[in-house]
Amino acid sequence: MTDDSTDPRFSGLPGRPGKIVAIHLSYASRADQRGRRPAHPSYFFKPSSSVAPSGGTVERPHGTELLAFEGEIALVIGRPARRVPLEQAWNHVVWVTAANDLGLYDLRANDKGSNVRSKGGDGFTPVGPALLDARTVDPGALRVRAWVNGELRQDDTTAGLLFTLPRLVADLSQHLTLEPGDVILTGTPAGSSVVVPGDVVEVEVDAPSAHGAPTSGRLVTTVVQGEHEFDGSLGSQPAVDDVQRAEAWGVRPGARLSAELREKLLRTPVAALSAQLRRRGLNQVTIDGVRPVHADAKLVGTARTLRFVPAREDLVARHGGGYNAQKRTFDTVGEGEVIVIEARGETGSGTLGDILALRAHARGAAGIVTDGGVRDHAAVAAVGIPVYSAGAHPAVLGRLHVPWDVDVAVACGGTTVEPGDVLVGDGDGVVVIPPGLVEEVVDAALAQEEEDGWIAQQVAAGHPIDGLFPMDARWRARFDAWRATR
Repeated sequence: MTDDSTDPRFSGLPGRPGKIVAIHLSYASRADQRGRRPAHPSYFFKPSSSVAPSGGTVERPHGTELLAFEGEIALVIGRPARRVPLEQAWNHVVWVTAANDLGLYDLRANDKGSNVRSKGGDGFTPVGPALLDARTVDPGALRVRAWVNGELRQDDTTAGLLFTLPRLVADLSQHLTLEPGDVILTGTPAGSSVVVPGDVVEVEVDAPSAHGAPTSGRLVTTVVQGEHEFDGSLGSQPAVDDVQRAEAWGVRPGARLSAELREKLLRTPVAALSAQLRRRGLNQVTIDGVRPVHADAKLVGTARTLRFVPAREDLVARHGGGYNAQKRTFDTVGEGEVIVIEARGETGSGTLGDILALRAHARGAAGIVTDGGVRDHAAVAAVGIPVYSAGAHPAVLGRLHVPWDVDVAVACGGTTVEPGDVLVGDGDGVVVIPPGLVEEVVDAALAQEEEDGWIAQQVAAGHPIDGLFPMDARWRARFDAWRATR
């Protein structure tokens, strides 16, 4: 048998923990990213065999793609806790340190939240490297940060928790005895995402306001590629879909446009952007069949997607009511984001009305695009937020649609829109720009607009179009000379 006191896997802890209890959602930033804020904490167990030290490796198993890191604060219990009151709960914590609650989204489908396979793998719980004395830190003033390949990805404090650290200890102690050496993983903030073989993940927990600013040091884990396949005859195989990809990659909240880039897009016509995308081989980038409720509206933002499926009576009952996907989307849309709704071009009902438009406007959304109808059309127009739709219709959503998915690839107006895509709309319509091309495309479009404006001046002055549009060498030289004087 292995002597746990010398087992290097547990070098970041006092010893091998009897149990590891982890929380599903605890930070407001992460909950908002997922579009749901739980009223109470919920938990799952991780095996002690998943613990790993700083400086180790973790395998991404063969045939999988969605291994995600989660920087977390780990609590180590120092004395037994059973039914302890909230005001005494922190006295049962002896150490605080850093943890990485790694998870494999490819294996989540059949575990129903237990996370046995998706988070229980060997090396899936790196902990350490140093322990902070819990008596010397304020549980409400701890910070957790995570880096991938040196780039800061997560940065939050326990002030952003939905449930305080002492509350987690007290709550768990109502149901089971927390014993010395047990570890509580207290959840991860927004910023968790997918890592691939070769990536190096670092997590650090510190107390910046405490005397001496104690720190756990950086917990370092390198991702490597696994070679062993899963045996399909023994259990379910890895499987992913758009929902798992969206949650694993952490597409919420989406990347925001810089103020400079947004300003450029606001003064660039959609037709010019469309022309530049076509020059780069992208033709299927216009959302067809939608018109603005305000003819002079200009829309610029990043996509937040919502998908409706055709109405079916049993599905309407199960998914249409309560805090459904539609309500979650409008309740959590971020500043500068555009809600893009896939309604399959069905215009025989509304896909939003004035209340939802007001909510999106209050959240700072940049606009709404739907290839379905809009109820309360005049009231929606009065809200002032840019809205593009396929027309007005008085019927409610449930006549044709059931809210189904958020933050997945959708088909809107015959065009695929992924979360984070850049949308620009004006009186000509709406164009979708891949994020990686947006700066190149807008700069080229603005340059072309300047050139076209100069050509228009020459035509207005009486010059013939031949040789001028497009410009031949003689006209190009004149244009370049003119531009050099500006």
